[in-house]
Order: sequence, then C-alpha cells, then structure tokens
Amino acid sequence: MTGYGIATFDAGNVKYTVELKSLNSKFLELSLRLPKMFSEKEFQLRNECSKQIERGKVNLSINVEQTGANVKAAGIDRDLLMHYYNQLKSVSEEAGEQSANLFQLALGLPEVVKYDEDTVNDDEWKQVEKTFQQALAAFQKFRSDEGNVLENDIKQRIAIILNNLAAVEIAEPKRIPVIRERLNQFLTEAVGSENVDKNRFEQELIYYIDKLDITEEKIRLKSHCDYFLETLKAADANGKKLGFISQEIGREINTLGSKANDADIQKLVVGMKEELEKIKEQLLNVL
Repeated sequence: MTGYGIATFDAGNVKYTVELKSLNSKFLELSLRLPKMFSEKEFQLRNECSKQIERGKVNLSINVEQTGANVKAAGIDRDLLMHYYNQLKSVSEEAGEQSANLFQLALGLPEVVKYDEDTVNDDEWKQVEKTFQQALAAFQKFRSDEGNVLENDIKQRIAIILNNLAAVEIAEPKRIPVIRERLNQFLTEAVGSENVDKNRFEQELIYYIDKLDITEEKIRLKSHCDYFLETLKAADANGKKLGFISQEIGREINTLGSKANDADIQKLVVGMKEELEKIKEQLLNVL
C-alpha cells in the first residue's frame, strides 16, 4: 500500500524534516537515510516503524538544514586531497594520457570534503523523535484514507457479483425447458419421433440436468461473498486472507460458467469474472 507523511521542526538555528514514503510490497522493507548525527538512533527508528507499519517498501529520511549564523562551512582534508592528486597524476603520466581536470577529480573523491556534524543532545533528539511520530501519524492517515477508498470500491464490486448471482437465480428456471426442447428436437431429427423411447429419454434427461445443476455453486458463491465482506470489516490486517477468499469465489464462478449451458447466464458469469479480476488487483494494495 502506498503512503506518504512529512513533518518538520524548526529549532531556530536548525530545521529538521522527517519524511516517510512507501510503495506496495508483500513484506516490510525499510530503507533509512539518516544524517551521521542520528546513526546511533537507526535501530530505534527501525523498531518503531516495524511496530506500526505492517507491509510496504518504506523509505524514511531525516534531513537537517542549518540556518542562521551557526551554519558551518565545509572543510577540506588537504593531505588526502594531495594524496589523491599525486596518484591521479602518476597514473595519467604512466598511461600517457593528458588530463586537465585532475584537481577536480581529486576534490570529488571520498572524504576530501568534510562537513562538521554535531552530535545531537537528548533534548534535540526528543524534538526530532516527536517530529518523526508526527510524520508517522500523517503516513498512517494517508494509508487509512487510501484503504477506505479501496474498501468502498471492493464492496461495490462484490455487490455487482451478488447482483449478477441474483440475476442467475431468475434466469436459471428458464434453462431446463430450453435444454429439454433442444435434446428432444435433436433426437427427433436424428432417429424420428416414433423411434424415441420416452421413458429412456426422461431418465437420460434427468441424469443430464443433474450434471448441469448449479444449486451448490450458487450457495457457495453467496457464502464466500458474505464471508469476504465480513472479513473486510475486521480491524486486523486481512489482505492475504481476502486474497484466499477471492480465489474461492473465482472457483465457484468458473464452475458456474462451465455448467450453465445458457447464453444469458454466461454473460452474467463474464461480468462476475470481470469484477473479480478488478478486486484481485485492488487486493494487492490491501494490508
């Protein structure tokens, strides 16, 4: 499930910004981008995220922006810069290559330019932690709002499946007379009406119609849909469970379609399948 939350705290000479983003994932994947001063707090932040975020590819970043007169300039490690420069120059001469930007290359190598980062004291960390909790709350609200939209959409699609099932109930009684007439006409054309054993025909018809009976499929489909809606109301995270129930719904719809032997019912079944596929797509976003 996607999510986004951001919060800021301005301490006068420094501004802290905490940002949380997430994309869909079957598991919780945490990625933290923290300033060096907060490196020792990484475990605490991970632990808190794990408690409150169940699933998703989550990125947490804390940005520190120095403001006012206390902004500290970057420093240059002169010895390391000259070491890099001499190495680059030696390799360039050995390879017979002329390069005019060796100094720039050396300046961009690791640890040459350093930024002084102060350690954070307890009072500052409490404010940053409070800002983190605010961002996390905004993140969870974003997800909750998205979840409500998904819930309403899924409920509407289950309602369409149930409406189609009710339409199948209406269309089903018309099926048997049509099947009977079709088989009777086929036999008449094949062997002649005088050669048809009526008793045998009735026995075979009963057996054939029993094979096409969809009563159990209708009952199970209705039961699965009701169970799906009941599970959807639960407070716990049930995304995987809903996925399993949707698979059972799909099985009953497929069996219904294969046994229907009626064009009108087949159309209704196709509509059910279409809605179920959309439900499955949405369930990938549900926790």
